[in-house]
Amino acid sequence: MKIIFLIFGIIIFASNLSLESEAYKTVPIHGISMHGEPKYSEDFKYFDYVNPDAPKGGRLNLYSFGNFDNLNPYILKGIPPSGIELTFDTLMASAKDEPFSEYGLLAESIEVPEDRSYIAFNLRKEAVFHDRTPVTAEDVVFSFNVLKEKGNPLYRYYYANVSEVKATSPHRVLFIFDKGVDNRELPLILGQLPVFSAKSWEGKDFASTTLTPILGSGPYKISSFEPGRYIVYERDPDYWGKDLPVNKGSYNFSQIRYDFYRDTTVSLEAFKSGVFDLRIENEAKKWGNGYKFPAYDKGLVKKVEFRHHLPSGMQGFVFNTRRDIFKDRKVREALSYAFDFEWSNKHLFYDLYSRTKSYFDNSDMAAKGLPSGDELKLLSLWKDSLPEEVFTKEYIPPKTDGKGNIRPNLLKAYKLLKEAGWEYKEGKLRNLQGDVFKFEIIIDSANAGAWERITLPFVKNLQRLGIEAKVRVIDVTQYQNRINSFDFDMITAIWGQSLSPGNEQRSFWSSSSAEQKGSKNYAGIKDVAVDSMIEKIISAKDDKALKAAVRALDRILLWGYYVIPQWHSKVTRIAFWDKFGIPDEIPLQGVDIMTWWYDEEKASRIERKKNEEEKQ
Repeated sequence: MKIIFLIFGIIIFASNLSLESEAYKTVPIHGISMHGEPKYSEDFKYFDYVNPDAPKGGRLNLYSFGNFDNLNPYILKGIPPSGIELTFDTLMASAKDEPFSEYGLLAESIEVPEDRSYIAFNLRKEAVFHDRTPVTAEDVVFSFNVLKEKGNPLYRYYYANVSEVKATSPHRVLFIFDKGVDNRELPLILGQLPVFSAKSWEGKDFASTTLTPILGSGPYKISSFEPGRYIVYERDPDYWGKDLPVNKGSYNFSQIRYDFYRDTTVSLEAFKSGVFDLRIENEAKKWGNGYKFPAYDKGLVKKVEFRHHLPSGMQGFVFNTRRDIFKDRKVREALSYAFDFEWSNKHLFYDLYSRTKSYFDNSDMAAKGLPSGDELKLLSLWKDSLPEEVFTKEYIPPKTDGKGNIRPNLLKAYKLLKEAGWEYKEGKLRNLQGDVFKFEIIIDSANAGAWERITLPFVKNLQRLGIEAKVRVIDVTQYQNRINSFDFDMITAIWGQSLSPGNEQRSFWSSSSAEQKGSKNYAGIKDVAVDSMIEKIISAKDDKALKAAVRALDRILLWGYYVIPQWHSKVTRIAFWDKFGIPDEIPLQGVDIMTWWYDEEKASRIERKKNEEEKQ
């Protein structure tokens, strides 16, 4: 009798499992877009912005700053090397000529209902890791769980609305989302999941740093490395996904090498000598006059500005509001008057930059004018807790004449500081208790030369107000550790933004991320109105709703004075030795170096010129 009941129970269990599986099935599709339909059809051969016939071969020599002591880029501990992501494949691959669309990489197809309450990935049976073992659904389940439990804290925010993940077959994995939560971006976020071999991690701690290469399935493998000096990636000639439409025309170099430098000036001299091939230039001064050397004059080196159409994001001096000195919004507003962008742009930047006026500048998601329509409706829900200016003024950062005459701005700053309880006494700005207004701005040593000349004029203006502001240069690793633990008064930080903002905003600004080490909520923002707008962004069903929520968030952040906005550029400035082929089309999201290729004829020309010079 017990055997009969046992068999009966197994039948019922199997029946229920079958019914459950059927409840989470829909027609498989090849790609997905955040809003609307993806650009590329099911039978597309390659992305429009690549050269599908690009030759394979050659070596790309690049550079990076600082050090590295960890080959696991998915945890908070340690510093990973540049380029390490090339060794891992994800479930889906993004198209760079669309705002946010993904197509099958490890996954051959996906199943997702109209309400996006779940997603299933159907894995390619030919997908294998570098040791030629197959990529299975169990590997995907392991990867998701280990990232959420032991990975960088940002994954907990990204995956917060996943209620269950399970392998329903050896090559199908199902993610079920929390009921009642509208998170349209979550299927695409999961498409970005890197997949690890579960078997290779047996008996190992994922949360610990390692200098043993992690088994991946990407187009490159680590060939050799020396921490703090270099790392070399070698293209896997038997890469399982080399002929996929999402990879066609990409990953063309046989080797990619990164050399590590401690200083930007030293790295520039190395570039001039031909030690590495390509340099993305972020310093206007160097771009303006730092490339006057023989190889450039002879046309062997090119300087090109590649236009992009991405939101600028925000770069600025960040107030750590966890510090008592910066808790008062009026104090933060006052200090914004001490930064003279116009003078800096004219005398330091060759007028190459635009002042940033929004967290989403260079896009139609930036808040402009006064709020209206759907944006006003969202903001009105929090009218009692928001600053009046959110509804009555357009945010415009303080401006000067660019000639160094900042006195009018400093008078405005002092008035605000006085209203906040600070007064100039005995040569210093003091509060009612007599405490001096003082704080520290930390800079990492790799970029000290560039940032000191930008920060010191700001410090000088603060000193005219009686504020003791000091600049401290610290080692790159120590700097990163202090950033991760929010152990600073003020830093310069950058928040990049995409054409489709979403779940990452939780890590940037939400109350839950304010005390979570490793999050990008550097300012320590805790605001229910901000939290509300983030959730509205995540649940936006169409482009109209998304823009209304993004603009509302933008306006709240701007009037919160969490950052003193700095500047942005609408181009990516790249100097490179002219030995590469470059696709004709630059995609919406900007230049993609992984679509370039090594041109043997051009490279030979450079070598001939160098040999001729040596003989002379």
